[in-house]
Amino acid sequence: MRCPKCTYTEDKVIDSRAARNGSVIRRRRTCLRCGHRFTTYEEIVKTKLQVVKRDGRHEDLDRTKLVSGIARACEKRPISVEQIEGLVDSILDELESEFEREVPSQAIGRKVMERLEKVDDVAFVRFASVYRRFKDVNQFLSAIKGMIGKE
Repeated sequence: MRCPKCTYTEDKVIDSRAARNGSVIRRRRTCLRCGHRFTTYEEIVKTKLQVVKRDGRHEDLDRTKLVSGIARACEKRPISVEQIEGLVDSILDELESEFEREVPSQAIGRKVMERLEKVDDVAFVRFASVYRRFKDVNQFLSAIKGMIGKE
């Protein structure tokens, strides 16, 4: 590691700690030439997942887009930003462990719906109406009846 102050390449690690729930290692270092202390972070470089859309197009999996879609479904509902962030984190962790490079958009939609159904019925129906492309009120009613039947 190159010292940010004098650019010398030799240093000594004086402290290592896990960070970000164990996904990163934080290292405090001291330059052996000038004594400057600095911090580095080490993490596994993950391959970026590609979403395979219904029409066959590919695009990068976008965390922001996932948060936005779930937040829209949860609008004016008693669901905090932290809960939404937690849902997204768990969905992304699951997708990264299940899929190597490509993930079908349907798999993402199913995971979102599974979690929203446990958190808030209204948010679930809102998301399902977009994801399943409801065309009329009868489709809404059958989704609601399906939820009532599970209780």
